[in-house]
Amino acid sequence: MSKTIAEKIFEAHIRESIDEKNAVINLDRVFCHEITTPLAIDDLAARGKDRVFDKNKIKAVIDHVTPAKDSESAAQGKVLRDWANRHGIEFFDIGKNGVCHALFPEKGFIRPGFTVIMGDSHTCTYGAFGAFSAGIGSTDLAVGILKGVCRLERPITIRIDVRGKLGEYVYAKDLILEIIRLLTVNGATNRVIEFSGPAVTALSMEARMTLSNMAVEAGATCGICEPDKTTAEYLWPFIKNEYKNIEAADKAFSVWRSDPDANYEKTVSVDADKIEPKVTFGYKPDQVKNIREMNDVKIDQVYIGSCTNGRIEDLREAAGFLKKKQIAPGVRGIVSPATPAVYSAALKEGLLEIFMNSGFCVINPTCGACLGMSAGVLAEGEVCASTTNRNFRGRMGKGGMVHLVSPAAAAASALTGRLTDPRDIR
Repeated sequence: MSKTIAEKIFEAHIRESIDEKNAVINLDRVFCHEITTPLAIDDLAARGKDRVFDKNKIKAVIDHVTPAKDSESAAQGKVLRDWANRHGIEFFDIGKNGVCHALFPEKGFIRPGFTVIMGDSHTCTYGAFGAFSAGIGSTDLAVGILKGVCRLERPITIRIDVRGKLGEYVYAKDLILEIIRLLTVNGATNRVIEFSGPAVTALSMEARMTLSNMAVEAGATCGICEPDKTTAEYLWPFIKNEYKNIEAADKAFSVWRSDPDANYEKTVSVDADKIEPKVTFGYKPDQVKNIREMNDVKIDQVYIGSCTNGRIEDLREAAGFLKKKQIAPGVRGIVSPATPAVYSAALKEGLLEIFMNSGFCVINPTCGACLGMSAGVLAEGEVCASTTNRNFRGRMGKGGMVHLVSPAAAAASALTGRLTDPRDIR
């Protein structure tokens, strides 16, 4: 029977079928950070099961609050640090750490056809590589750490067919915001979103990660792209000893592609040519407008970073708008490169100097401000144009308003002091 990519991966990993809807699958990777993993660690220790199924398949990082901002966050980090040391788990501590969903792909830990879990809702990011990845709770994380398995629902897939080509100054962030608007925040609940079509194929791996990252904002378990030559090129430094050349890797990855007559719950067609730069309003990610409809909204802060848009490609786009310009009076600009490698590249390319000369504050890699924990929290009544992934009420600080935008729109807005279409600046 013909299958989707998600069905192929899932079925290839089944350890035990529970019923028609659920199965226990084997895991290729279990990722951990300091917010949700300490709960799983303490639970396992309390039950006398302080063990791991395979130390080489588990990776850990401190990223949500880094460096620690108080005794509580320091204690969480210590639990994770001590646990990783006990079991010989590769651990990315302060100075070597970064935002997990940018760091782990950058380190080559993901492969097409992999199954991945993490106690983090944006684990869906890894689907950009043609992997089946899902965010889970601390209880399921504990089972994954101990036994290398997870009980999940068999995938049902919604296909997004993106035709045409994205216009100038229109980016993957604008595309995914439009998709979420069309689907709504509940439109893909417990489903896999498969991104396909020529506009998706044309995207870089970094842009594909932006799409997959925000699939959960439509309720999806995973957002997935078919692996191709672009995937092989990104992974080549890590797989070059496994394949003769990039073309051979691409051919091998082709087993993890949907069959032409695969069955989807539904297919949604999107015309990339008609998409304009977007922005969210209100407190839900599906509340989306063209940014020109919101250009009278004044802002207090601009934040560029996160697992959605903190990669080098994102920083290049934003810096391109800021060169030899000053951000508007009264606007705070904050940029957080997502990993040390991104930070280093931005430094070498002169991007950090551009940000600083324009009035931005450059901070270390961290998730902090995205979820209102540190390094950019909003005061009540303040407004932020942000490249992050959620605009929930109070997300970046109690009483604050978050408008989600692309890095280009964030930079343009910093220059004018209000929500601004990047096409109106260049």
